[in-house]
Amino acid sequence: MTTVSTLPEVVTVRAPAKVNLELRVGPRRPDGYHGLATVFQAVSLHDEVSVWRSDDWEVVAAGHDADLVPAAPDNIAVRAARLVAERGRVDEALTIRIDKEIPVAGGMAGGSADAAATLLACDQLWGLALDRAELAELAAELGSDVPFPLTGGNLMGSGRGEQLTPVLARGTFHWVFAVSGTGLSTPAVYAEIDRLREQWMDGPVPEPRVSSRIMAALRSGDAQALGSALGNDLQEAAFALRPALRDLCEAGIDFGALGAIVSGSGPTVAFLTASHEAALDLSVSLSAAALCHDIRRAKGPVPGAHVVPAPRTPASNVHS
Repeated sequence: MTTVSTLPEVVTVRAPAKVNLELRVGPRRPDGYHGLATVFQAVSLHDEVSVWRSDDWEVVAAGHDADLVPAAPDNIAVRAARLVAERGRVDEALTIRIDKEIPVAGGMAGGSADAAATLLACDQLWGLALDRAELAELAAELGSDVPFPLTGGNLMGSGRGEQLTPVLARGTFHWVFAVSGTGLSTPAVYAEIDRLREQWMDGPVPEPRVSSRIMAALRSGDAQALGSALGNDLQEAAFALRPALRDLCEAGIDFGALGAIVSGSGPTVAFLTASHEAALDLSVSLSAAALCHDIRRAKGPVPGAHVVPAPRTPASNVHS
């Protein structure tokens, strides 16, 4: 362990958002979760989490929708910090500053990215030298999507999504994300898919598996093939709860997107485009159509959580 005299005063970690290129949902398990088979891609929308020692636990937030970030002790980043403190037998409170770029409650794992960033930041702040396997173990305790932002890139997820396997992929993909003004409850979306399946399906729900089309498109780096292979079992449930999302997906395709998919449980819609220039053109068209609250562009894949050399410091333009 690093000696106290050499421990940093502030650590800042940057972690990426995710998009599910494919999300297949199996039957509900005895533990209440659904089995999943998914392919994650980390994209260049990032949150930055900074931690420093404090007299009391506190969360402060800045950036996009900072007023929507939960305060301590309800914030998942606080739970992440407490897990690391317990593992390292550290008895210190922290201030956790979250600089938001990832949409809040948008199906892009913004909270999970914050938790992953906090795990790594606390490990660095306290000089615990936990390896990535130990951090991933803690991440899985926090939530199904938390392990992925630690690694980033392209990974296949199974179990609840927390069991990760590398995916052979090449190339860079360009995305436009259409962000809603209000969130969509993940439990409500899963409840809706169960309800719809009771109406549609005669037999049992099959075990989920990732399609060969997605894997082949990633191996070849073919954006056109990837766009046509995008798939999300939760999408129809999201459409049922928020019908405007269907119109948004169709509009994006009409405007030239190679593919459209509800990201995770929604409500953000991800559009794959052929190039950076095509992403700019699509952004202009979607903005003119006024079908969404905000539009973000990004590329993927990008690396996972990493320490930022010049850390953030306490500032006045934050919400607590």
